[in-house]
Amino acid sequence: MKYIIKTPIPQSRFVLIEAHKEVKEHGPIEFQLPSWRPGRYELGNFAKNLRGLLATTESGTDLPIHKINKDRWRIDEAPLGKIILQYEYYAAQPDAGACWLDNDFLYLNPVHCILYDPIEATEPYFLHLQIPSDYQIACSLKEVENNVLRAENLDELLDAPFFAAKSLQHRSYSVNDYQFHVWIYGECQPDWTRIIKDFEAFTKVQLDMMKSFPVAEYHFLILLLPYRFYHGVEHQASTVLALGPGYQLMNNDMYSDLMGVASHELFHAWNVKTLRPHDFVKYDYTQENYSRLGWVYEGFTTYYGDLFLARSVFLAHKNIFQS
Repeated sequence: MKYIIKTPIPQSRFVLIEAHKEVKEHGPIEFQLPSWRPGRYELGNFAKNLRGLLATTESGTDLPIHKINKDRWRIDEAPLGKIILQYEYYAAQPDAGACWLDNDFLYLNPVHCILYDPIEATEPYFLHLQIPSDYQIACSLKEVENNVLRAENLDELLDAPFFAAKSLQHRSYSVNDYQFHVWIYGECQPDWTRIIKDFEAFTKVQLDMMKSFPVAEYHFLILLLPYRFYHGVEHQASTVLALGPGYQLMNNDMYSDLMGVASHELFHAWNVKTLRPHDFVKYDYTQENYSRLGWVYEGFTTYYGDLFLARSVFLAHKNIFQS
């Protein structure tokens, strides 16, 4: 499927989304919006933020579409050819696991706002971002054309948040032939030499223990807020870290928070994203996915995240565990 992401009135916080679907057989077709999400492993009921859903043919003929439960819709007789869904999604939650839109910044978690055909979960998906020409995009998905991102399947799409903004700051580093990207959005004056040195240090310690990395490239997406905040959410090839206040980024306490949550979320690339509980081997986005192993995928990650820092150059000079 193909999705066109537009932001015609950024101050409204509503993102306009068009979903383009090629119908090859007559009959009913259904579209699902996720209700549950990995990373937070909880119900989100994201349909509460969706409004104005319309369905048309490519020529503009309206198609009847109706809701069959809280987050699934059906077209009873879908005609052959392309059909287009158009709807708005309210992006007004600035944290590490949601969506945000303003005049200068677009941040989306596709798992919140992408309507998909449940039958075609293994097909490629494309995001076409209609954003200003001077915006950069921070995302783990491949940019196959200008402002066009490709996911190999539904799971990859729903697990790939992105930032788009003019004022993104970016640096990268490599460890053992794996590439790591650090993106920062928000008010700050980062000491990039220090940040990259410390990120390299804890990354190397993790790779020395785990021997290999699940993906070729990994992205740290850091959202700096103007008030006190601390939050991180893991993804297979990226993480979103929300911290604040951004102007204190290089102060000792906040910088320690940054290193702590970054090390924690990186280890999740193995623990829970790759080495999953049996209950999470196949995600079911339509309902709760229960697991009794939170003490493993969060408890172990918390322990090892700090241990990796203690073994790295960063904590060799900090004595953070003595406080």
